[in-house]
Amino acid sequence: MAMNTDLAAHLAGGLTTVCRAWAITRKDGRAFGFTDHDMPLEFDGITFKADSGLSAVALQQGTGLAVDNTEAIGALSDAAVTEADIEAGRFDGAEVRAWLVNWADPDARWLQFRGSIGELRRAGGAFRAELRGLTEALNRPLGRVFQKPCTAVLGDGACGFDANTPGYNADIAVAVIEGARVLRWPSLPGFAEGWFTRGRLSVETGPAAGLWRAIKLDRLHDGEREVQLWEPLRAPLRAGDMVRLQAGCDKRAETCRLKFDNFLNFQGFPDIPGEDWLVAYPRQANPNSGGSLR
Repeated sequence: MAMNTDLAAHLAGGLTTVCRAWAITRKDGRAFGFTDHDMPLEFDGITFKADSGLSAVALQQGTGLAVDNTEAIGALSDAAVTEADIEAGRFDGAEVRAWLVNWADPDARWLQFRGSIGELRRAGGAFRAELRGLTEALNRPLGRVFQKPCTAVLGDGACGFDANTPGYNADIAVAVIEGARVLRWPSLPGFAEGWFTRGRLSVETGPAAGLWRAIKLDRLHDGEREVQLWEPLRAPLRAGDMVRLQAGCDKRAETCRLKFDNFLNFQGFPDIPGEDWLVAYPRQANPNSGGSLR
């Protein structure tokens, strides 16, 4: 981004009143502002706190597809970044913007960095966050994968299924939770056993609100309905908290057609030859004539 003309003129004057400011916007929309100035700043609707203890090492930027990166270092604070929020993963992938600002005239500022939080580590009452530039996204492999199972995620643009369709979700209060990954209810009327296997549990209220986990198993056990998660939630889940259970998809063509009535959007290749095709050999009986496999 080009430098602000007022800031450029200020820097050329010799005597400067500049500082750095960072804004972190989490995926839930909550924004945090920090500055290394000794007084708070305010612009873009964000208050940048001066008592956060946040600092950053030298910003590394390159041309072409080189990855821009830096690192933010700060102290954990109940008023800003908390250990509980880091542990819950609320800052994972958060957007980061960094400015050089004339604190005497905050409108004279230069956006030096824009990216996201990568690896986040905490120890000894402090945290270290890797900041990844926008070119980091270009390092991800892209393209179709030729396989029998569907490659889409239920409800995404490729799938096209409306995940909020009635009958495919259950909003229910937590009754019993064991070990942060096993939930039990007396019953889940209207939903067959296994309906939520490979689905998703999203927390709507309580300390874990906004977090989610993939469902490993949905079954009847000892007369109760039991839902097991692949991994424990990274924040406390209590009895009475509201959660949403989303129907599961095992990525098979039959499931897409019969359970979701969405076979036109199936993103797999159900008729792709299996591994036995690689070891096929000529024979007189049952010749490979090119006819239908079905």
